Amino acid sequence: MNDAISRRNLLKVVGAAGAAAAVPSATVAAPQHIAQAPAPAPAQPVQETAPPVSAQPQTEALFFFNDQEARFVEAAVERLIPADPEWPGAAWAGVLYFIDRQLAGAYGSGAKMYLKGPWVPDAPPQQGYQLRHTPAELYRIGIEETRQHCRQAYNGREFWDLGETVMDEVLRSLENGQIQLPSLPAPVFFETLLANTVEGFLADPAYGGNRDMVSWRMIGFPGAYAQYVDLVEFYDLPYTRPPISFANSAARQAHIAGHDHDHNK
Repeated sequence: MNDAISRRNLLKVVGAAGAAAAVPSATVAAPQHIAQAPAPAPAQPVQETAPPVSAQPQTEALFFFNDQEARFVEAAVERLIPADPEWPGAAWAGVLYFIDRQLAGAYGSGAKMYLKGPWVPDAPPQQGYQLRHTPAELYRIGIEETRQHCRQAYNGREFWDLGETVMDEVLRSLENGQIQLPSLPAPVFFETLLANTVEGFLADPAYGGNRDMVSWRMIGFPGAYAQYVDLVEFYDLPYTRPPISFANSAARQAHIAGHDHDHNK
C-alpha cells in the first residue's frame, strides 16, 4: 500500500484524465482561424473552498453493514484516502455509504459475476475473481476475520482503536498477505476494499459517496453538465463552473436554460 501522499496524487491524476475528456483543453493552442474568432465571454470565476476537515461525516441509514462493520469500514477507508490540510478524506466524503449501498444491491449479491466454480486458488490474474463468495460475503467474512486478527494481535483492541500507524500496518499486511485470513485470501479482500473506496470517493454523489462533490472539486472535474456544443471550437478558455451531480436536475436545467446566454454574449 502506498503512502497517503501518493494515493492522493494518484486520485488527482486519474480524475484529471477523466475531466480532460469532458472540458475544453487549457493547453492546446488554437488554430489560426479559431484564434482570430471572437471568444465567448467566460463565466465569472467561482471561488471554491474545501469543506472544513474538522466537520463530522454525515450520518445516513445503513442498508448492509451492522454498526461494528461500519466502524471498521469507515476507519479503513479513511486510512486509504486520508484527509490532508486542504481536503477531507474518504470518511467525510461518505465512502462508507457508497460501499454499503453497493453491497446491499446487485453488486453485493454478485448479480453479474460467475460464482459456480471451479475455483483455482493460484490462478493467474487474467482469469479474474476466483472465490465462491459474493462481494457481500467477501466483506462480511473479511471484516470479521480482520477484526479477530486485530483483537488477537493487539490485546483485544478493535481495528478502529489501533491508531493511524498501526491501522496502516494492518492494511499493508492484508495487501501483501502477511496477514492470513482463515476463510479467504487477505489480498483479495484488501484489493476489493481499496477499489470500492476509490470508486466511492470519485463517483457521482447520487451513489452515496463524494459528499458535496468534494473529490470533483479537488481534481477540477465538472460532473454532469449537459453540453459544450458552443465551446468545441474555442481553446484556452478557463473552466470556472462548479461541478454538478446528475441527480441535481434543478441545477442541470438551470445550466441548460442559461447555456446560450452565458457563452454568446
